[in-house]
Amino acid sequence: MTDTAALSGAGMDRRVPAPRRGWRLLLGVAALLMGLGVLARAWPRGVPVARADIEIATLRHGPFRDVVVGRATVQPLQSVLLDASEDGRVEQVLVKDGERVEAGQLLVVLTSSQRAQELMARSSEAAQQLANLATFRGGLAQAQAVLRREVTQAGFEVERSRRAHERNRTLAATGFLSPAALEESADRLVLAERLLAQLQADGREELRTREQSVDAMQRAVADLDRRLASMRAASDGLSVRAPVAGRLTGMALQVGESVRTGSRLARIDSLGRFKLLMSLDEFHLARVREGLRAELPLEGRRHALHVSRIDPQVKDGRFALELVFEAEPPPLQVGQGLDLRLTLGDATPALLLPDAGFFADTGGAWVFVLDPDGQRAHRRPVQLGRRADGVIEVLGGLQPGDQVIVSPYRAFAGATTLQLR
Repeated sequence: MTDTAALSGAGMDRRVPAPRRGWRLLLGVAALLMGLGVLARAWPRGVPVARADIEIATLRHGPFRDVVVGRATVQPLQSVLLDASEDGRVEQVLVKDGERVEAGQLLVVLTSSQRAQELMARSSEAAQQLANLATFRGGLAQAQAVLRREVTQAGFEVERSRRAHERNRTLAATGFLSPAALEESADRLVLAERLLAQLQADGREELRTREQSVDAMQRAVADLDRRLASMRAASDGLSVRAPVAGRLTGMALQVGESVRTGSRLARIDSLGRFKLLMSLDEFHLARVREGLRAELPLEGRRHALHVSRIDPQVKDGRFALELVFEAEPPPLQVGQGLDLRLTLGDATPALLLPDAGFFADTGGAWVFVLDPDGQRAHRRPVQLGRRADGVIEVLGGLQPGDQVIVSPYRAFAGATTLQLR
């Protein structure tokens, strides 16, 4: 009995009264709430970023002016290159680099002993050929004179034989001359006429042969004269003259220096006439064409230009184009750098963001957009369009009034959320 009562008492002791169970439930709920609070405080709120270190812009409506602002370099409108046409040695340098020169002005004198010897030999050959031509012409003239005398003499013989035959025929008719004598005089007349005809034919053939020889000699002399003139022109090429008026640049020759055929001697740039050389990002290559208008703001005036040539070759992500002035250009210096505004199209309404450092870090694929309370910024994909005149056209992903971080993202490019402090 005693043991049974003891066991019953022990079992009754293990039972928990209802009030104690309620307190334990309350304690568990409190512990859970405390744990949730700790987790909430420990949950990542984003990469902390100081507001002073970033630039924030508000997406706005505005006119998108399709204008590209770039740096352009002043170049002469035209340049003429001076190259050596012959091997030679610098004998005289008559101008200095940077001087203004006139068309035809003598700049440099070169000498070549080999060219001089060749010219002397050709001149001697030409003189000999001219002497031979004179001899041929003299022979032709002499042959013509001899032929004329012989034809005259033969003609005289024909005329005398004809008169004699006429007299003999009259005498034979009256019986004072025998038929045999008349026949003999007729034969002499026929012989004289045949001799005259043969002399004329032989003379024409001889003169034709001599004339052909003279013509051949004249052609040979003319050909030799052309070669001699070419050699003299080449020798004159040793005297370098300015083909056009302008400013001489790149002249660095020294007296006694040897130059080779084709070597660059100098360059002549046009005076007071310029073009601008501009380099643009390859992003604009498909939209640039010849004839596009541009504007150069300079000293309170705006000078109009247009694109005259495009070099489509892309180097280091950029391509080049040339622009020329539509009116008289302002006073400029070759090599001077100027800011140029190139118009790619008409202004159109669009949603705009500043063209800032974020574009280079994201390629325009996404941006950080601030929450309405401005405490956090979240990454958001966007669609961007054209870039010009310091702004970027927004095509999708944002709404007017959205605040966007537009400064560079390099410091937090891997984050998805930013906590602004």
